[in-house]
Amino acid sequence: MDNFELICPAGTPAALRAAVDAGADAVYLGFRDETNARNFPGLNFTRQDVADAVDYAHARRVEVYVAVNTYPQAGNLGPWRKAVDDAARLKVDAVILADPGLLDYAAKRHPDLRLHLSVQASAANVEAIRLYRDAFGVRRVVLPRVLTVPEIARLNAEIDIETEVFVFGGLCPMAEGRCSLSSYATGLSPNKQGVCSPANHVRYEQRGGALASTLGGFTINVFGEGEQAGYPTLCKGRFVAGAGAGEAAGDGNGPAYLFEEPTSLNAMDLLPELKAAGVRALKIEGRQRGKAYIAAVVRAYREALDSFAAGRVVPRIDLQAMVEGGTQTTGAYTRGWR
Repeated sequence: MDNFELICPAGTPAALRAAVDAGADAVYLGFRDETNARNFPGLNFTRQDVADAVDYAHARRVEVYVAVNTYPQAGNLGPWRKAVDDAARLKVDAVILADPGLLDYAAKRHPDLRLHLSVQASAANVEAIRLYRDAFGVRRVVLPRVLTVPEIARLNAEIDIETEVFVFGGLCPMAEGRCSLSSYATGLSPNKQGVCSPANHVRYEQRGGALASTLGGFTINVFGEGEQAGYPTLCKGRFVAGAGAGEAAGDGNGPAYLFEEPTSLNAMDLLPELKAAGVRALKIEGRQRGKAYIAAVVRAYREALDSFAAGRVVPRIDLQAMVEGGTQTTGAYTRGWR
């Protein structure tokens, strides 16, 4: 069986070079607009940036995938179709899509363009994956982070297209691609505008000896002295919601994490299980991360994958400094998060 393919994030040209140089097999990125799910100021690529990225990566035998994985709005298909057309023109190796209408457009307009189904499509069963394959010729599906390893194995036994799973980075507790939480506070959502908890709605305030993070004017979290302050997303905020919240916090009162505590996925210890389950590609999350983070995580996974492929013991590489909230988990793969 082929070795794993290591898919790495790039939010900027500098991050792309860091990922390529650290050992990525492929890098995924997005255009600088609402057509991708990381539409943050200062991130993403112009068309010329993508052309340069393809040249840099291909010269080193690394592939480039472009994510066009938000959902076009009625009457405004132009930016999304143009993103697909430009990705094909720039000769990227695959386009990552979620919207069925856009998949249909890409399949008909660019029949030679390789299509991957984004995690934003939340395809997690055989019937859904077969539909995307039959209707649009999708060659790979990125599975949502809600499946156990045995569930992935059963899925792969019944489908004949490649599967890609996340192995490192942030976790999303919602049905991926269907989250509207941040729109309640800011009016902007990941699905339509490509942005979760947009940075221009974020504020940090000193409140006595505490640091408060706010989003759209709402307090999302309050951190005590010496406590690590995270980025304010609604799903990882602490809120007071009656006596139940206090009980969940374990202290009898006060605010609690109602949805999910800050933590990062790290499935490096599960490489044998994921290989046995038939997974083709492993994805590192984090297009909003800097090049130092990208280089460190990609280098660590490259070393682990090379050791695994050679039949050597996979080294226990310390990525503690890279994980959110100082904690890491194998997530739904082992149900360790429950």
